[in-house]
Amino acid sequence: MENKHRGWQRVLLIILPYIFIVGIFQYVGTIVAGADIMDPNFQKSSEQHVIMSLFSLIGTLLVIWIFIKYLDKEKFVNLGFQTKNRLTDFIFGIVLGAVIMILGYFILLYLNEIIYVKTVFNFKEIILSVILFTIVAFMEEILLRGYILRNLMLSFNKYIALVTSSVIFALMHGFNPNIDLFSMTNIFLAGILLGMSYIHTKNLWFPIALHLSWNLFQTILGFNVSGQDSYSLIEFSISENTLLNGGAFGFEGSILSVIAMVISIGGIWLYYERKKTNKRVEY
Repeated sequence: MENKHRGWQRVLLIILPYIFIVGIFQYVGTIVAGADIMDPNFQKSSEQHVIMSLFSLIGTLLVIWIFIKYLDKEKFVNLGFQTKNRLTDFIFGIVLGAVIMILGYFILLYLNEIIYVKTVFNFKEIILSVILFTIVAFMEEILLRGYILRNLMLSFNKYIALVTSSVIFALMHGFNPNIDLFSMTNIFLAGILLGMSYIHTKNLWFPIALHLSWNLFQTILGFNVSGQDSYSLIEFSISENTLLNGGAFGFEGSILSVIAMVISIGGIWLYYERKKTNKRVEY
């Protein structure tokens, strides 16, 4: 008899090993990067940030590989890395993230919520940003959607699983700088958006691409990413922190972000519902 509890049980089982093993990798990464974790005011360079994130990714991959192989007894690719007919998904994810951020930037500029200051072109920093946010996108999507959401769907209705994984996603960002209840709600909605296609396809390429594009274009256009400041191609100033411009948390603390995500979530849901209906008609 199939054990319907095995999904959420695996999610609970992975928590402590993940914290312990990834914590060790993060510590080693900090040493390799030469960052001073004892100094609360220490500002990491872009190179240090990339190195530390890379070690976190390696730790994450190790933990999930162990669990998927020995507990789930499946191939790693089954997390959602099948590539057949997925190039369109990846491209759409990149485009969607870029369009949302670019539109958001120009709307805020038009409303005088942000004021353009200057453009700072640094090719090295742009490459490091691409590498960093690629690492972050892979790491978080493999864990949150590939393992956690996938397993929760074995125990619960797919929408309950999606909401639960999105709550976990939001809580994981709970200690980010400048976070508040509104921005935490936005992170929750981001989890819904990133997971909406996965509950229908069990494939990670769209959420990985959207996650990468969302973060990368935020930082390129001058926004903080989930409250964290980093290199920006465009720099702007904010005269007053409001729910419209997102303040110190960045675009993810903005009402515009909520609107963009709700529309995107609805669009993705409608697309897969229509696709499902069309399949029924064909049969």
